[in-house]
Amino acid sequence: MTPPETDAEQKDCFAGHVLLDEPQSLELFQENSFGISRLYTVAMMADVLGVSQATIRHWRRNKLIQATRSSSSIDWYDYSMLVVAKDLSRLLRSGLSLRELSHKIHLFTDGDERRVGEVINRIVIDGRRLSLRRNDLLLSPGGQMQLSFYACDRDADTNYDVSQQVEQMTTLPLVLSFDAAQPDVLIEIPHESQAAIPSSTELLDIAADLEAAGDFIEASEALRAVLQSEGPCASVTFMLAETLYRAGDLAAARERYYTVIELDEDHLEARTSLACVLAEQGDPELATAALEGVLKQQPDYADAHWHLAGIQAEAGCEEKAHHHLHRFLALAPESPWANLAREQLSKH
Repeated sequence: MTPPETDAEQKDCFAGHVLLDEPQSLELFQENSFGISRLYTVAMMADVLGVSQATIRHWRRNKLIQATRSSSSIDWYDYSMLVVAKDLSRLLRSGLSLRELSHKIHLFTDGDERRVGEVINRIVIDGRRLSLRRNDLLLSPGGQMQLSFYACDRDADTNYDVSQQVEQMTTLPLVLSFDAAQPDVLIEIPHESQAAIPSSTELLDIAADLEAAGDFIEASEALRAVLQSEGPCASVTFMLAETLYRAGDLAAARERYYTVIELDEDHLEARTSLACVLAEQGDPELATAALEGVLKQQPDYADAHWHLAGIQAEAGCEEKAHHHLHRFLALAPESPWANLAREQLSKH
């Protein structure tokens, strides 16, 4: 039910120096499947694709995918966006970081976000190089023709392992000022080091790369740096809470979720995640109350029904658990958790 601990784990299944071109990746569901007409939350998309939720949010932030519907901080995506995200997850096998991948795709589309869906399934992987297939030609982002044996030759010479290439965040330089109280102490900072300080947008992308690689502590530090720079922000605080949750620091995650709700009382994703933390900490009553509040405001939020069903089942309230499982299946019959829901219902 849960996605891989890191996005890099997904790449381990595709080691080897071959040209990857997968138009069959479009076939997520059969043509007459309900999955084609349904909407998917971030959590559902992440589970379907085997990537982290932070990766999905990174793609949204970088305008590679667009939400079909948004309400109370919850984004829903239709099947066409799921297809685009499927191809994005395929391209992650190149070993490129999220930032590098986003940059290269924007080069292929000339920065036009509307063209992402048009070109994404024609982009192929050649080692760590991405090329656009046009008929029998492979083109670089600049339009130059490329040779498909490029990656094979280079990788054979360097014993290159794309599954191990994860870009790490560089150490942030500290800008120190002269202290008038100690006039004899002078610290010189090279001028070029100041230009290397990442912007808040870059720090968010760095955090996404680090979380995708499983470096949750470093990712949380990058997000804290954004908050220190920009001040309180519900969306960034939520990202920090989610990272702390994945790191297993339930107490810190709980506090951050509460902070998100203080900043934005309608942030239903934060309320839902908070309920999960409360349940794990042995407080099912508060967790139930939190999820019931979410569903009162957003009755068709399938994720909340799923989590509430689990909490009710743990508490021995089978009838209530079954009610929420049925509602979940009605809303998300093609969810990655749907078979488990049906299995649980079949036992009673």
